[in-house]
Amino acid sequence: MKLLDTALGKATCFLTVVIVVIAAVLHYFDDPASVKYTSMAEDLKTLEGDFRQHNKSCFILGASGETGKMLLQELLGRNIFSKITLIGRRQLSFEDKAYENLLQEVVDFEKLEDYAAAFQGHDVGYCCLGTTKAKVGTEGFIRVDHDYVVKSAELAKAGGCSQFHLESSRGADKNSNFLYLKVKGQVEAEIEALGFDRYAIYRPGVLLVDRQESRPAEWMARKFLGAFSSVFSTSMSIPIQAVAKAMVSNTLLQPEKKAEILEHADITSLWKSAGK
Repeated sequence: MKLLDTALGKATCFLTVVIVVIAAVLHYFDDPASVKYTSMAEDLKTLEGDFRQHNKSCFILGASGETGKMLLQELLGRNIFSKITLIGRRQLSFEDKAYENLLQEVVDFEKLEDYAAAFQGHDVGYCCLGTTKAKVGTEGFIRVDHDYVVKSAELAKAGGCSQFHLESSRGADKNSNFLYLKVKGQVEAEIEALGFDRYAIYRPGVLLVDRQESRPAEWMARKFLGAFSSVFSTSMSIPIQAVAKAMVSNTLLQPEKKAEILEHADITSLWKSAGK
């Protein structure tokens, strides 16, 4: 184990030096800095207080995933909803008392029509549901990231939900030649067509997260991208906490349009304006 740690440490130091050189080049291809949310910090507490008075409820899809966990933690910490419901394929267990008032709806995503009641009576919906082709294959990926997500949004809309927040991906494009980006783009478009009163799409870059189960290769990748981000603010990566915080903060705002897309730079700006 010591030899492994030493090797990883040396490799990380080497990568950090390389990062400085690479970052100087890729900095020119970064997203333009967003100034859209620069004045939000001073108004955030007021916005939270006003929102809280309306006693709104929300649901989260994908609360067992990395972004979903952070989103739930952020929502509980900000305490802006009177009721939070987790909708998923299994019951989740929590030890902290902060989670004791959560409601949970266990559904079969293959038969979502039978669980329409789980999607009724919510004001705001958050979707962090997703998987990878490597885990479940092409058909499984499309079923989870497209079919489950779109059907859930349809049921939420029919159940009275007026605001929907979707975690997507940078580069999402329904006309893309890459399956992952194509599916993400198709989902974005199909949910927009449902006509929510408010619809927000979040397109972060590579998500930085410390997983509970970690392999050496994953650890090195996180260190590489984390160091890269510390050198320059680029569209390559972003802490997963930043996405969760941005999603919650953006819920409080009144956008100019019913449907909006927050690219990586927007998410970063919103995260910073809300206070890291």
